[in-house]
Amino acid sequence: MPSNALADYWALTKPEVNLLIVITTWAGFCLGRPSPSHPFPFLLLIHTLLGTLLVAAGTATLNQYMERRFDAQMRRTARRPLAAGRIEPWGALWFGVLLSCAGGLYLAVAVNRLASLLAVLTLVSYLFLYTPLKRKTPFCTLVGAFPGAMPPLIGWAAASGKLSLEAWVLYAMLFLWQFPHFMAIAWMYREDYSRAGYLVLPLGERRGAFAAWQSLAPAAALVPLSLTPSILFHAGSFYSVGALLLSSSFLYFGARLALRRSNLMARQLLLASIVYLPLVFVLMMLDKV
Repeated sequence: MPSNALADYWALTKPEVNLLIVITTWAGFCLGRPSPSHPFPFLLLIHTLLGTLLVAAGTATLNQYMERRFDAQMRRTARRPLAAGRIEPWGALWFGVLLSCAGGLYLAVAVNRLASLLAVLTLVSYLFLYTPLKRKTPFCTLVGAFPGAMPPLIGWAAASGKLSLEAWVLYAMLFLWQFPHFMAIAWMYREDYSRAGYLVLPLGERRGAFAAWQSLAPAAALVPLSLTPSILFHAGSFYSVGALLLSSSFLYFGARLALRRSNLMARQLLLASIVYLPLVFVLMMLDKV
């Protein structure tokens, strides 16, 4: 296969998104480990990350297969391999199915059935609930946040074989983070989305208020929620101070977009969201070491 074709298939998997998936799955695994005094299960971690990445890559590929006609109508996505016609749809379809099935089976065999089930539920709800709802209602973001927050649960289930209250706190943090993150993208590319028929923002005057509340309220809720690991995980002051600073900064940029709705404010919030998520999860892992 020519190198440019390999690069296109690689692009279908959305590697930039998968990096955040790896970090949050890794954090869930490390924090869900039942006995830190025992040797760290590096091999199990590798199996977990590999299986999760395969499912995530398959989901991203199948999502682009389903949305290829609409991606071609948006400047932001028109150069994607499927939208630009560089890859045949049937090739992407089978590539996505192969990756997804391989990842689900790999998790079931090499990790455990709970981790595999969570990964499969993520794929199904993302593709068959969130994806079609993007063209029907602005509340698609709410629906998409449920599968989008699943990676730390997969990691936790892989390490412990069950889900506890602490695991759901991680889930809730990632769930809330997605709203400001996506609102920043939706506002920056609002004309693009409208051109392709996506209803990620309401039509008319309600659009600004909708984006403002979805940027501000979840970011505000993240401030106290990000401090709960100090109690549940017995995290020290290193984590608590870092999480408070990061969450407050994230809220600051969310409030700026809510008050001054512009592409500049949206771009700054997007950057803040990309910085916030990996750092706050890395802080949790470092605190447990």
